[in-house]
Formats: sequence, C-alpha cells, structure tokens
Amino acid sequence: MKKKNRQTIKAYLFMAPALFLLIFFVFVPIIGSLPLMFFDYSVLGKTEFTGLDNFIKLFGDQEFRKALFNSILFVVIVPVIQILSILLALLVNRKLFGIALFRTLLYIPVVTSMVAVSIMWGFLFNSNGAINTLLMKMGAIAKPLGFLASTKTAMLCIMFITIWQGLGYYMMLYLGGLQSVPKELEEASWVDGANSLQALIKIKIPMLKPYIWFCSLNSVISAVGVFDVVYVLTQGGPNDATNVINYYSYVKAFKDFEFGYAAAIGAVQAVITTILSIVVFIYGKKGEGV
Repeated sequence: MKKKNRQTIKAYLFMAPALFLLIFFVFVPIIGSLPLMFFDYSVLGKTEFTGLDNFIKLFGDQEFRKALFNSILFVVIVPVIQILSILLALLVNRKLFGIALFRTLLYIPVVTSMVAVSIMWGFLFNSNGAINTLLMKMGAIAKPLGFLASTKTAMLCIMFITIWQGLGYYMMLYLGGLQSVPKELEEASWVDGANSLQALIKIKIPMLKPYIWFCSLNSVISAVGVFDVVYVLTQGGPNDATNVINYYSYVKAFKDFEFGYAAAIGAVQAVITTILSIVVFIYGKKGEGV
C-alpha cells in the first residue's frame, strides 16, 4: 500500500469517532425530522398527514412572527462582535507587559459552558445583583432595575452576554490572522511614509478578509441558532421580548408536543440560516484576493 493511502486511512480512523457522533446526533435527527413537518405528529395520539398545513399555520402565528423578528434582530450582534474582536486582536498582538495573561482572561469565557455563563450573568443582572448595587452606589439609579424583566432591556442583555462569551474565540482567530501578515509588508509601508492607521487599513485589514469572512459566517449561524442563554435566563420572556425561533421550536416540540409544527419552524430557521450564510459567503468570496 502506498504511503499516501496509508496516511488517508489513518486520517479517517482518527476522524471516525467524531464523524460517528456527528452523524448519529446531528444528521440522523435532521433527516428524521424532515417528514415530520408534513404531519400532525403526536407521541401518544394519532399521526395524520397534513401536507403544508403546518407552514400555512406559521403565517397566522403571531408568536412565531415575533420569534422570527427577534432572531433576525439578533444578527445585529454579528458586525459588533467582529469589530470588537478585531480591535482586541490588534491590542493583544502588541508586545505589552502581561499581554499573555490578558489573552488568557479574554479566552476563559469561550471554554466556559454557556449555561454557566448565563447563570453568572443572571446573578449580576438580578435586582439585588452587583450591577444594580454599583449603579445605586454611584447615584446613577434610585431603585434597582429589572434588566431581564423589562421588554426594553432583556434582549439587549441577551445580546451582551452572547457577545461577551464569543469575543475571545473570534479574537484568537483574528490574532492568528494578524500574526500571519508578513512583517516585510508593514516595514515597507513605514519606509514609504505610511502611519499605523494607514498600514492597518491598506495592509492588515485586506489580509484579514478571509478571516473576517469565516468568522462572520460562523457568527451568523450562531446568532440565528441562539438558544441556551434564552432558555436559562428568560425562557422567551418577558412578553416574548426574547423569544427566538430556535427556542420557539423547542417549546412547540417538547412543551406543547406539536412535533410537526416544530419541524416546520425548524425548516424555516434552516432556510433563513442558509440565505444569510450564502450572502456572507458571496461577500467573502468577493473579498478574496484583495
């Protein structure tokens, strides 16, 4: 057997456990749920073929429209998290005292469970939590604010927590991109009289475009699929202010036991994610080679 073939077999053997889990827990449930969207499926009751009724029902479902709007609104965090991550990457790419510790601290939320992160921020946003206590001591507010109980601030809090948890991940990717920029290019720009800002705009940002495309694509998929932070902190409330399409699908499936309807909601979510991903992909392809 040729050396190349042996290496290929070894590679597939190493990937086999992860592939098995991916196929068994991701692809099989997805494929298995596809027919459900055309049925009125119940675990205990009778299952009936309903055709497109589940999709027609979506148009008149006000709660679904609210969840859909919130999910699309949530994508607003994508440019915010990318810009902040790039700025942080530029900062931690400098040779400063204690920068390794700073990088580690920024990365800790990434390796922390989103459930643990949500619980921690839930305590901080609580009416008796550290944020309200600090604001009251500073005289900024007269009485505690219900950050997660208000329709005006609950979604902002969910967005903030998501951004905070993801910053370190994207920062590290951008840091890798910055460190791959040839030093000779930057030094040549200095010789030509460019300042740091010009070198950033003309050299570093264009070189980072493949990273920006990849990170934006991942961020869009994560934003549309946000679930755990909503589940832990607000359960879609107050008054559906934080109800997103992924959580609504969960409610319909595992609380209302409307599995067919939940599958239809999941199909709509998949279509939205695909459309947004294609838009980001096309934009990213245009940026290649710049």
